[in-house]
Amino acid sequence: MKIVLAEKVSPATLAVFQQEPGWQIVTPDQIKNGLAAELADADALVVRSAVQADAALLASAPKLRVIGRAGVGVDNIDTDAATHRGIVVMNTPGANAVAVAELTLGLMISMARSIPRANTTMHGAKWEKKSLQGQELRGKTLGIVGLGRIGLEVARRARAFGMTLIGYDPFIAPVIARENEVTLVPIDEIFKESDYLTLHVGLTAQTEGLINATSLAIMKKGIRIVNCARGELIVEEALADALKSGHVAGAALDVFHQEPLKNSPFFELDNVILSPHIAGATDEAQEAIGIQLAMQVRDYLKLGVVQNAVNLPSLSHEEYIEVAPYIEMAARLGHFLSHSTPGNLENIQITYSGRIATGKTDLIRNAAIAGIFADSEQVNRINAAAIAAERGVRIQEDKKEFTTGGSGSVLKLVLHSSEGDTSASATVLHGTSPRLLSYDGIDIEAPLTGTLVAIRNHDVPGVIGRIGTILGDHAVNIANFALGRSIRSQRVPQGQALAVVQIDVPNAAAANSAVEALRKVEAIASVRLMELGKL
Repeated sequence: MKIVLAEKVSPATLAVFQQEPGWQIVTPDQIKNGLAAELADADALVVRSAVQADAALLASAPKLRVIGRAGVGVDNIDTDAATHRGIVVMNTPGANAVAVAELTLGLMISMARSIPRANTTMHGAKWEKKSLQGQELRGKTLGIVGLGRIGLEVARRARAFGMTLIGYDPFIAPVIARENEVTLVPIDEIFKESDYLTLHVGLTAQTEGLINATSLAIMKKGIRIVNCARGELIVEEALADALKSGHVAGAALDVFHQEPLKNSPFFELDNVILSPHIAGATDEAQEAIGIQLAMQVRDYLKLGVVQNAVNLPSLSHEEYIEVAPYIEMAARLGHFLSHSTPGNLENIQITYSGRIATGKTDLIRNAAIAGIFADSEQVNRINAAAIAAERGVRIQEDKKEFTTGGSGSVLKLVLHSSEGDTSASATVLHGTSPRLLSYDGIDIEAPLTGTLVAIRNHDVPGVIGRIGTILGDHAVNIANFALGRSIRSQRVPQGQALAVVQIDVPNAAAANSAVEALRKVEAIASVRLMELGKL
């Protein structure tokens, strides 16, 4: 094997590869004629963030089997081009979780005890002991938004300080939260009850601007906020205003909208601690990341074991052609159901019927899970099952080779929680078109693509007309309108009806405004807006 280390790695990382007899290891200082030339006969490429592994570079690497990224982000790697060439792209999520958690607690202590100001005044030969009386973390309520690897590491350490822990994460099983002594509560309660608030979620459409003027207004006066996740989670101007008014007593920020930070409303505020995106930058974390990546690349080359891949594993051309439409359908069906389960997710039941039940379903399963977790941390079609297990969400799979109703293959998902269940089924028509077949027991036929509005209503006259009128009043065009209804009974004489409306969105504001107007219609029980993308 030939392994090209395009960027500097630790001696321990290098040693993992050097222990393999017969392997040729090329270090950055040994690359003399350019990286492209070195990759002509390479089996593996290891990069950090500087090297751009784009389509042109990969075209010069006909033998390349794996790209290892030391870190989480893979923005510098063309994963589509890699997938097309059968190259597995791996990263190293979670290796720096302890480092980020420790900085989070360090920043909380620094705010509570005014450590930065104490240091500055002492260096200025000032003895300001009286003005530096602080607070203890003991007995304070810590709100944790996001209970993935880092959030749970923060919880474990905060318990040692005697803090009361509350958390919000719809993608973690209650049993995992209980084991870590975290009480799961709605996001608004996190805002209202927290003395300290720390963010540990990825950037999605749902989390962008999570901390804004509205959410800040309902927080306790004197709250302190820590962000070591993504700068875009906070509307910076709104936080700056709250810090100036004193409503927010302090903030500690390690990430920002634009980095490096050059112009910021926080520069003039002495109740903000700023650090240059160093949460994961410890000697131990960098060493752990390098060693983990080297072991992953080694195991893949020697054993074919894929760990922490961010793209699809290699399949034969024939296998991929057959399964690809169902992988895409499963991801869309999972995303369609995401956030629709009351309470916290505990169990996912996946049923394959028809032809797909006879083939390889691992990627279909993982695509469905990844769709369900689409708005959580970075979950992909390789690590989805592992992430679900880590969060205490059980996966149950059933296969039925025969199906009824005229569809050759049907996938059904049932999401179970302690407060209720939700379900949906789908198929693929014409080889490429994913179609919804049912939603919570109501038969319906609708496309699983584009922007969809799922509407539940009482089965009474006039609702369809009201939906069309409201969407039209907000300049939202209807591309497809699918209807379904439950069976009326003595218990529910009105019955329940379902509409799945595919819309053309002129802008996000118009769609959101239309949804809010629909929710005000008395006969409408619920409205969900989701973006499933285009095929």
